[in-house]
Amino acid sequence: MRPLVPVVALTGHLGAGKTTLLNHLLRQPGARIGVVVNDFGDINVDAALVSGQVDEPASIAGGCLCCLVDDDALDQALEKLSRPRLGLDVVIVEASGIAEPLALATLIRFSGAECTRPAGLIDVIDAVEYFHTVDTGEVVPARFAAASLVVINKCDRLPIADRETALARIEQRVREVNPGVHIVRTSGGRIDPGLLFDVASTLDSPEELPFPAAHREEHPPGGHQHAAAATIQSPGPVDPGRLVDLLEDPPGGAYRIKGRVAVRSSRGVRGYVVNLVGRSIHIVSAAVSTADSELVAVGLDLDVDTARRRLEHALAPVGIARAAGYRRLQQYRRLSM
Repeated sequence: MRPLVPVVALTGHLGAGKTTLLNHLLRQPGARIGVVVNDFGDINVDAALVSGQVDEPASIAGGCLCCLVDDDALDQALEKLSRPRLGLDVVIVEASGIAEPLALATLIRFSGAECTRPAGLIDVIDAVEYFHTVDTGEVVPARFAAASLVVINKCDRLPIADRETALARIEQRVREVNPGVHIVRTSGGRIDPGLLFDVASTLDSPEELPFPAAHREEHPPGGHQHAAAATIQSPGPVDPGRLVDLLEDPPGGAYRIKGRVAVRSSRGVRGYVVNLVGRSIHIVSAAVSTADSELVAVGLDLDVDTARRRLEHALAPVGIARAAGYRRLQQYRRLSM
């Protein structure tokens, strides 16, 4: 089975800083990123901004992505970008400012591109203009319900005296519709790429997981946060029930959990690739070369020691899998198809 290329949706109101964030990711050394860019209108301005830097740009013009329900343009773009010869680490779909996040997330989730998997939806907020553009009434916009990660951008443009109060107010509004969403504050879209995807190295063994490298920059006003990682390996098959418990209730601060696990059933050892992004669980079957299992948790404000203990508990070797836990694992596998 070919590795599935993660697809990240990037949304946000017009002018919030989506393309700025995207260009920041594209400038990171070693990352191979495919981009699907969409702009409302006949001229795809955003595509022109990124096409000189991205490995494989694919443009969709003529309307917002969420309006292309009866068109296979997005599927075609994702199919093209997930070809193994490209060796992309991630594909980012940057929607127009008027696209509905939930509609875009649904299009990616049910895409016909066989070698891709959903890898979260990032919604970018303009910290300065939020209450003048996106959130102008009593009811919080429903758009945040679809987000796995909310990026509050342009924090440095808020007055210092009022900054913390303003940011806390925005976060409180977002959590009214999505209590468990991960929120990061940025300036200039400078988010740690390691939070979103792994950069594959030519030095990585095909049998090893690529782990996110640490990215170090100066901290801009508003708080630039770095991702931390905890990694655990296990020498034998694991209990699927414990694994699902971990994915359903991840360690505090963990935005992603990924890895390969082996489970011994009555029919022998079976392998799976698991991915958690936000609260979305994705599990697929995989060929088994050994009975070893391996997991990595990545997140902001991650307590590495606590996360490592949780991973160790989930990967403690066991004998034949318990039927109830195996059924839970298989349910998520079927939902991921």
